[in-house]
Amino acid sequence: MSQYIVSPNPHIHANVSTASLMRDVVIALCPAIIVSVLFYGWAELLVLAASVASCVLIEWVITRFLLKKSCTIGDWSAVVTGLLLAMNLPVTTPVWVVFIGALVAIGVAKMTFGGIGQNIFNPAITGRVFLLVSFPTYMTDWTVTKGFIQTDAVSGATLLGRYAEGGVEAIQGTDYLQTLFLNIGGSAGEISAIALLLGFVYLLVRKVIKPWIPLSIFGTIALVSLIFWLIDPMTYSDPLFNLLTGGVILGACFMATDYVTSPMSTLGGVIYGIGIGFIVMMIRYFGAYPEGMSFAILIMNMCVPLLNMWFHKKKYGSK
Repeated sequence: MSQYIVSPNPHIHANVSTASLMRDVVIALCPAIIVSVLFYGWAELLVLAASVASCVLIEWVITRFLLKKSCTIGDWSAVVTGLLLAMNLPVTTPVWVVFIGALVAIGVAKMTFGGIGQNIFNPAITGRVFLLVSFPTYMTDWTVTKGFIQTDAVSGATLLGRYAEGGVEAIQGTDYLQTLFLNIGGSAGEISAIALLLGFVYLLVRKVIKPWIPLSIFGTIALVSLIFWLIDPMTYSDPLFNLLTGGVILGACFMATDYVTSPMSTLGGVIYGIGIGFIVMMIRYFGAYPEGMSFAILIMNMCVPLLNMWFHKKKYGSK
Protein backbone atom coordinates (compact mmCIF):
# COMPACT_ATOMS: atom_id res chain seq x y z
CA MET A 1 0.00 0.00 0.00
CA SER A 2 1.48 3.31 -1.07
CA GLN A 3 1.99 6.09 1.42
CA TYR A 4 0.91 9.64 0.81
CA ILE A 5 2.80 12.55 2.23
CA VAL A 6 0.53 15.43 3.08
CA SER A 7 2.07 18.88 3.39
CA PRO A 8 0.80 22.44 3.13
CA ASN A 9 0.95 24.19 -0.22
CA PRO A 10 3.82 26.66 -0.78
CA HIS A 11 1.61 29.70 -0.67
CA ILE A 12 3.22 33.12 -0.94
CA HIS A 13 1.92 35.49 1.70
CA ALA A 14 1.81 39.25 1.29
CA ASN A 15 1.37 41.92 3.93
CA VAL A 16 -1.98 42.96 2.45
CA SER A 17 -5.30 42.91 4.26
CA THR A 18 -8.69 44.50 3.92
CA ALA A 19 -7.75 47.02 6.59
CA SER A 20 -4.50 48.00 4.83
CA LEU A 21 -6.29 48.41 1.50
CA MET A 22 -9.00 50.55 3.07
CA ARG A 23 -6.41 52.70 4.85
CA ASP A 24 -4.72 53.31 1.50
CA VAL A 25 -8.05 54.50 0.08
CA VAL A 26 -8.43 56.88 3.04
CA ILE A 27 -4.93 58.24 2.41
CA ALA A 28 -5.72 58.65 -1.30
CA LEU A 29 -8.84 60.65 -0.46
CA CYS A 30 -6.95 63.00 1.87
CA PRO A 31 -5.86 65.58 -0.78
CA ALA A 32 -9.45 66.14 -1.92
CA ILE A 33 -10.70 66.16 1.69
CA ILE A 34 -8.12 68.76 2.71
CA VAL A 35 -8.98 71.04 -0.21
CA SER A 36 -12.72 70.75 0.48
CA VAL A 37 -12.26 71.56 4.17
CA LEU A 38 -10.06 74.56 3.37
CA PHE A 39 -12.68 76.08 1.08
CA TYR A 40 -15.90 74.86 2.75
CA GLY A 41 -14.77 75.17 6.36
CA TRP A 42 -16.35 73.73 9.49
CA ALA A 43 -19.54 72.79 7.65
CA GLU A 44 -17.63 70.29 5.51
CA LEU A 45 -15.87 68.87 8.56
CA LEU A 46 -19.28 68.35 10.16
CA VAL A 47 -20.61 66.45 7.14
CA LEU A 48 -17.48 64.27 6.98
CA ALA A 49 -17.52 63.54 10.71
CA ALA A 50 -21.26 62.81 10.79
CA SER A 51 -21.04 60.47 7.81
CA VAL A 52 -18.05 58.48 9.06
CA ALA A 53 -19.35 58.28 12.63
CA SER A 54 -22.81 57.19 11.43
CA CYS A 55 -21.45 54.47 9.15
CA VAL A 56 -19.15 53.07 11.84
CA LEU A 57 -21.86 53.19 14.51
CA ILE A 58 -24.52 51.57 12.33
CA GLU A 59 -22.19 48.73 11.29
CA TRP A 60 -21.21 48.14 14.93
CA VAL A 61 -24.84 48.03 16.07
CA ILE A 62 -25.87 45.64 13.31
CA THR A 63 -22.97 43.22 13.79
CA ARG A 64 -23.16 43.35 17.59
CA PHE A 65 -26.91 43.20 18.24
CA LEU A 66 -28.63 41.96 15.07
CA LEU A 67 -26.16 39.56 13.48
CA LYS A 68 -24.47 38.77 16.81
CA LYS A 69 -21.09 38.45 15.12
CA SER A 70 -17.67 39.80 15.90
CA CYS A 71 -17.21 43.49 15.21
CA THR A 72 -16.04 44.32 11.68
CA ILE A 73 -15.42 48.05 11.97
CA GLY A 74 -11.70 47.38 12.35
CA ASP A 75 -11.38 46.65 8.62
CA TRP A 76 -11.91 50.39 7.87
CA SER A 77 -14.49 49.66 5.16
CA ALA A 78 -17.18 51.58 7.07
CA VAL A 79 -14.82 54.55 7.32
CA VAL A 80 -14.25 54.49 3.55
CA THR A 81 -17.99 54.27 2.92
CA GLY A 82 -18.56 57.24 5.23
CA LEU A 83 -15.93 59.37 3.52
CA LEU A 84 -17.18 58.54 0.02
CA LEU A 85 -20.78 59.23 1.02
CA ALA A 86 -19.80 62.58 2.53
CA MET A 87 -17.86 63.53 -0.59
CA ASN A 88 -21.01 62.99 -2.64
CA LEU A 89 -23.14 65.32 -0.50
CA PRO A 90 -23.56 69.10 -0.54
CA VAL A 91 -21.76 70.86 2.29
CA THR A 92 -25.11 72.14 3.58
CA THR A 93 -26.62 68.67 4.07
CA PRO A 94 -28.26 68.42 7.54
CA VAL A 95 -26.78 65.86 9.93
CA TRP A 96 -30.01 63.87 10.12
CA VAL A 97 -30.06 63.50 6.33
CA VAL A 98 -26.43 62.34 6.43
CA PHE A 99 -27.43 59.73 9.03
CA ILE A 100 -30.24 58.42 6.82
CA GLY A 101 -27.80 58.12 3.93
CA ALA A 102 -25.39 56.17 6.15
CA LEU A 103 -28.22 53.92 7.32
CA VAL A 104 -29.11 53.04 3.73
CA ALA A 105 -25.46 52.64 2.71
CA ILE A 106 -24.46 50.37 5.60
CA GLY A 107 -27.72 48.89 6.80
CA VAL A 108 -29.33 48.20 3.42
CA ALA A 109 -26.67 48.10 0.71
CA LYS A 110 -23.96 46.39 2.76
CA MET A 111 -25.09 44.48 5.86
CA THR A 112 -28.36 43.20 4.39
CA PHE A 113 -26.29 41.12 1.98
CA GLY A 114 -24.00 39.81 4.69
CA GLY A 115 -21.36 42.51 5.02
CA ILE A 116 -18.20 43.35 3.13
CA GLY A 117 -17.47 41.06 0.21
CA GLN A 118 -21.10 40.06 -0.33
CA ASN A 119 -22.87 43.29 -1.26
CA ILE A 120 -24.08 43.70 -4.84
CA PHE A 121 -24.21 47.49 -4.99
CA ASN A 122 -21.64 50.07 -3.94
CA PRO A 123 -22.85 51.17 -0.47
CA ALA A 124 -21.86 54.84 -0.67
CA ILE A 125 -23.47 55.33 -4.06
CA THR A 126 -26.62 53.54 -2.92
CA GLY A 127 -26.89 55.92 0.02
CA ARG A 128 -26.29 58.94 -2.18
CA VAL A 129 -28.90 57.93 -4.80
CA PHE A 130 -31.45 57.22 -2.07
CA LEU A 131 -30.94 60.71 -0.64
CA LEU A 132 -31.08 62.29 -4.09
CA VAL A 133 -34.45 60.69 -4.81
CA SER A 134 -35.86 61.17 -1.31
CA PHE A 135 -34.51 64.63 -0.43
CA PRO A 136 -33.89 66.45 -3.74
CA THR A 137 -34.07 69.90 -2.11
CA TYR A 138 -31.22 69.17 0.30
CA MET A 139 -29.23 67.28 -2.34
CA THR A 140 -29.32 70.15 -4.82
CA ASP A 141 -28.50 73.01 -2.44
CA TRP A 142 -25.06 74.09 -3.65
CA THR A 143 -24.54 77.00 -1.26
CA VAL A 144 -20.82 77.44 -0.64
CA THR A 145 -20.28 78.02 3.06
CA LYS A 146 -17.59 80.23 4.56
CA GLY A 147 -14.30 78.35 4.53
CA PHE A 148 -10.87 78.80 6.02
CA ILE A 149 -9.60 80.31 2.74
CA GLN A 150 -12.66 81.57 0.91
CA THR A 151 -14.28 84.38 2.88
CA ASP A 152 -17.67 84.92 1.27
CA ALA A 153 -20.56 82.47 1.09
CA VAL A 154 -22.14 82.18 -2.34
CA SER A 155 -24.99 80.19 -3.83
CA GLY A 156 -25.56 78.96 -7.32
CA ALA A 157 -25.83 75.99 -9.63
CA THR A 158 -22.86 73.78 -10.44
CA LEU A 159 -21.37 73.79 -13.92
CA LEU A 160 -23.38 70.67 -14.80
CA GLY A 161 -26.51 72.29 -13.41
CA ARG A 162 -25.93 75.40 -15.48
CA TYR A 163 -25.42 73.26 -18.58
CA ALA A 164 -28.60 71.27 -17.90
CA GLU A 165 -30.63 74.46 -17.52
CA GLY A 166 -29.07 76.73 -20.13
CA GLY A 167 -27.18 74.52 -22.53
CA VAL A 168 -23.76 75.34 -23.99
CA GLU A 169 -24.34 79.09 -23.74
CA ALA A 170 -24.51 78.82 -19.94
CA ILE A 171 -21.02 77.32 -19.68
CA GLN A 172 -19.20 79.37 -22.31
CA GLY A 173 -15.98 80.85 -21.00
CA THR A 174 -15.36 78.03 -18.50
CA ASP A 175 -11.72 78.08 -17.42
CA TYR A 176 -10.71 74.42 -17.62
CA LEU A 177 -7.35 75.06 -15.97
CA GLN A 178 -9.12 76.52 -12.97
CA THR A 179 -11.60 73.63 -13.01
CA LEU A 180 -8.71 71.17 -12.96
CA PHE A 181 -7.24 72.65 -9.78
CA LEU A 182 -10.25 74.19 -8.06
CA ASN A 183 -13.96 74.08 -8.80
CA ILE A 184 -15.84 75.85 -6.01
CA GLY A 185 -19.41 74.63 -5.86
CA GLY A 186 -20.87 71.16 -5.73
CA SER A 187 -19.88 68.39 -3.34
CA ALA A 188 -16.44 67.77 -1.84
CA GLY A 189 -15.83 65.16 -4.52
CA GLU A 190 -16.06 67.81 -7.24
CA ILE A 191 -13.91 70.58 -5.79
CA SER A 192 -10.50 69.60 -7.19
CA ALA A 193 -9.83 67.23 -10.07
CA ILE A 194 -6.08 67.36 -9.53
CA ALA A 195 -6.46 66.38 -5.85
CA LEU A 196 -8.51 63.33 -6.83
CA LEU A 197 -6.03 62.40 -9.56
CA LEU A 198 -3.19 62.57 -7.01
CA GLY A 199 -5.11 60.04 -4.94
CA PHE A 200 -5.66 57.92 -8.04
CA VAL A 201 -1.91 57.85 -8.73
CA TYR A 202 -1.27 56.87 -5.10
CA LEU A 203 -3.66 53.91 -5.42
CA LEU A 204 -1.91 52.81 -8.62
CA VAL A 205 1.54 53.07 -7.05
CA ARG A 206 0.36 51.10 -4.03
CA LYS A 207 -1.25 48.57 -6.40
CA VAL A 208 -4.56 48.91 -4.61
CA ILE A 209 -6.40 49.23 -7.93
CA LYS A 210 -5.64 48.66 -11.59
CA PRO A 211 -6.08 51.42 -14.17
CA TRP A 212 -8.34 49.59 -16.63
CA ILE A 213 -11.71 50.57 -15.20
CA PRO A 214 -10.99 54.32 -14.69
CA LEU A 215 -9.23 54.63 -18.05
CA SER A 216 -12.07 52.90 -19.89
CA ILE A 217 -14.56 55.24 -18.20
CA PHE A 218 -12.51 58.34 -19.08
CA GLY A 219 -11.95 57.11 -22.65
CA THR A 220 -15.62 56.36 -23.24
CA ILE A 221 -16.80 59.69 -21.84
CA ALA A 222 -14.23 61.52 -23.97
CA LEU A 223 -15.11 59.60 -27.14
CA VAL A 224 -18.89 59.80 -26.81
CA SER A 225 -18.85 63.50 -25.92
CA LEU A 226 -16.38 64.20 -28.75
CA ILE A 227 -18.70 62.57 -31.30
CA PHE A 228 -21.74 64.54 -30.13
CA TRP A 229 -19.73 67.76 -29.80
CA LEU A 230 -18.38 67.47 -33.35
CA ILE A 231 -21.89 66.85 -34.65
CA ASP A 232 -23.42 69.86 -32.88
CA PRO A 233 -21.08 71.98 -30.71
CA MET A 234 -23.87 74.45 -29.97
CA THR A 235 -25.95 71.78 -28.24
CA TYR A 236 -23.54 69.30 -26.69
CA SER A 237 -20.72 69.99 -24.23
CA ASP A 238 -17.11 69.19 -25.16
CA PRO A 239 -14.98 66.28 -23.81
CA LEU A 240 -12.91 68.37 -21.38
CA PHE A 241 -16.03 69.75 -19.75
CA ASN A 242 -17.44 66.27 -19.23
CA LEU A 243 -14.21 64.87 -17.84
CA LEU A 244 -13.48 67.69 -15.38
CA THR A 245 -16.95 68.39 -14.00
CA GLY A 246 -19.28 66.48 -11.73
CA GLY A 247 -18.40 63.22 -10.07
CA VAL A 248 -16.58 61.57 -12.97
CA ILE A 249 -13.11 61.42 -11.41
CA LEU A 250 -14.32 60.50 -7.92
CA GLY A 251 -16.64 57.83 -9.28
CA ALA A 252 -14.18 56.37 -11.78
CA CYS A 253 -11.16 56.24 -9.48
CA PHE A 254 -12.65 55.51 -6.07
CA MET A 255 -16.12 54.00 -6.49
CA ALA A 256 -16.27 52.07 -9.74
CA THR A 257 -13.03 50.31 -8.74
CA ASP A 258 -14.56 48.82 -5.58
CA TYR A 259 -13.31 45.22 -5.35
CA VAL A 260 -16.65 43.72 -4.40
CA THR A 261 -18.88 45.40 -6.97
CA SER A 262 -16.54 45.46 -10.00
CA PRO A 263 -15.55 42.61 -12.36
CA MET A 264 -12.61 40.38 -11.52
CA SER A 265 -11.15 40.06 -15.02
CA THR A 266 -9.40 42.77 -17.04
CA LEU A 267 -11.71 42.41 -20.06
CA GLY A 268 -14.77 42.40 -17.83
CA GLY A 269 -13.48 45.55 -16.14
CA VAL A 270 -12.99 47.30 -19.47
CA ILE A 271 -16.52 46.47 -20.60
CA TYR A 272 -17.80 47.54 -17.19
CA GLY A 273 -16.01 50.89 -17.54
CA ILE A 274 -17.27 51.41 -21.10
CA GLY A 275 -20.81 50.79 -19.91
CA ILE A 276 -20.45 53.33 -17.08
CA GLY A 277 -18.99 55.99 -19.37
CA PHE A 278 -21.70 55.51 -22.00
CA ILE A 279 -24.56 55.66 -19.48
CA VAL A 280 -23.07 58.79 -17.88
CA MET A 281 -23.13 60.62 -21.19
CA MET A 282 -26.63 59.44 -22.09
CA ILE A 283 -27.95 60.75 -18.78
CA ARG A 284 -26.06 64.05 -19.10
CA TYR A 285 -27.23 64.66 -22.66
CA PHE A 286 -30.74 63.20 -22.60
CA GLY A 287 -31.70 62.43 -18.99
CA ALA A 288 -33.58 64.37 -16.34
CA TYR A 289 -30.55 64.67 -14.04
CA PRO A 290 -27.50 66.83 -14.85
CA GLU A 291 -25.16 64.13 -13.49
CA GLY A 292 -25.31 60.41 -14.13
CA MET A 293 -22.23 58.87 -12.51
CA SER A 294 -24.00 57.34 -9.52
CA PHE A 295 -26.80 55.86 -11.59
CA ALA A 296 -24.34 54.51 -14.15
CA ILE A 297 -22.25 52.71 -11.53
CA LEU A 298 -25.32 51.17 -9.87
CA ILE A 299 -26.67 49.97 -13.22
CA MET A 300 -23.34 48.38 -14.14
CA ASN A 301 -23.07 46.86 -10.64
CA MET A 302 -26.04 44.72 -11.66
CA CYS A 303 -24.12 43.49 -14.70
CA VAL A 304 -21.02 42.42 -12.75
CA PRO A 305 -22.19 38.82 -12.07
CA LEU A 306 -22.75 38.32 -15.81
CA LEU A 307 -19.38 39.89 -16.68
CA ASN A 308 -17.65 37.62 -14.16
CA MET A 309 -19.38 34.60 -15.69
CA TRP A 310 -18.63 35.54 -19.29
CA PHE A 311 -15.07 36.76 -18.80
CA HIS A 312 -13.87 34.82 -15.79
CA LYS A 313 -10.21 34.04 -15.42
CA LYS A 314 -9.13 30.45 -16.00
CA LYS A 315 -8.01 28.58 -12.93
CA TYR A 316 -4.32 27.91 -12.56
CA GLY A 317 -3.39 24.72 -14.43
CA SER A 318 -6.62 24.50 -16.47
CA LYS A 319 -6.51 24.30 -20.24
